[in-house]
Amino acid sequence: MSFETISVVGLGYIGLPTAAMFASRKIKVVGVDVSQHAVDTINQGKIHIVEPDLDMIVSAAVSEGYLKAVLSPEPADAFLIAVPTPFKPCAEGEIPQPDLGYIEAASKAIAPVLKKGDLVILESTSPVGATEKMSAWLSAARADLTFPQNAGENSDVNIAHCPERVLPGQVVRELVENDRVIGGMTQRCSERSVALYKNFVKGECVITNARTAEMAKLTENSCRDVQIAFANELSMICDELNIDVWELISLANRHPRINILQPGPGVGGHCIAVDPWFIVSKTPEQAKIIHTARKVNDSKPKWVINKVKLAIADFLQANPEKTAREVTIACYGLAFKPDIDDLRESPALDITKNIAKMHSGRVIAIEPNINQLPKNIFNVELVTKELAASEADVHVMLVDHAEFKKENTIEGYLIDTKGIW
Repeated sequence: MSFETISVVGLGYIGLPTAAMFASRKIKVVGVDVSQHAVDTINQGKIHIVEPDLDMIVSAAVSEGYLKAVLSPEPADAFLIAVPTPFKPCAEGEIPQPDLGYIEAASKAIAPVLKKGDLVILESTSPVGATEKMSAWLSAARADLTFPQNAGENSDVNIAHCPERVLPGQVVRELVENDRVIGGMTQRCSERSVALYKNFVKGECVITNARTAEMAKLTENSCRDVQIAFANELSMICDELNIDVWELISLANRHPRINILQPGPGVGGHCIAVDPWFIVSKTPEQAKIIHTARKVNDSKPKWVINKVKLAIADFLQANPEKTAREVTIACYGLAFKPDIDDLRESPALDITKNIAKMHSGRVIAIEPNINQLPKNIFNVELVTKELAASEADVHVMLVDHAEFKKENTIEGYLIDTKGIW
């Protein structure tokens, strides 16, 4: 059965580019989102996120009639669910548990418009077993249809998991070029999913089962998290031993079989800072290295804030006529990685917010990829790099945006977590 209409539920950093890529292949796409602002913006042929080249693709798809955004699901032949999977609230020190509420809500939203022959793919990064839960929620809502868990290869509706694995800032290219791991609940589910993605994916579509596909994405990001934790731990060790960690890593990486990553202020984003917990929460006794890496990376922002406190103390000692209230601190970068506007799970944002809480003086932030600060950040001003360079006493480099690399004219008390000063 062909896919004449595709529905993408969740029009964020993954859902919207995915919807746009299908629409660019002259396939009718109905995007669904709970945000009226996102829906209205997309229907104007514009985008509500920052991603290179995406604006042109969306504009063309909307103007040509292949892409539209709505608030409620409509009938389609395939449904891709790309909604968040955050954590449930937990006390400090507890292992965070995944919140599948958004996936459940999306499942219940599309259930009324499902029909025999439809394909439902979960793209949201999920703990192992989430795809099976989604299928169970759909089955409970539509007793008139059969699903893989009770009808196998002969099910009315096919279910699969296909995790996204793209890099923010390069999403458009990587959606097309990267290999995709596709885990159907049955062989037919996998084969139909491959047929769907091959409308635009040039990379290989590798078939496995749903649980392995879920674990593959978690494994990729947990591996990265462990490697970053090594670099971050090394940076703290080198600081204690008065060694330049950037030079050290450069020297060590000259070994033909060594490739140490670069340290930073922590780990952020919707993947690397989140996904390892899905493994730890499921298998806490076995995931010892993964758990330790999470602790190391989550501790780095506190280490950076302590360095800021020491810099303030050094400044006041050198300028005894001033008080802490007269010290201006500049935080360079709020996004979770360079050259994007994504603030999700950002250690730079967390550090800036906590500096503003503990410091009695002025705190300014420089983030060239946003026009205004989030509503939940207080006592911080968004300013230009030029103003920060001239007015700040303590400078904290948190994100190595291209704009910050152009010239290194910052003077004063510096805390450089990215090695560019």
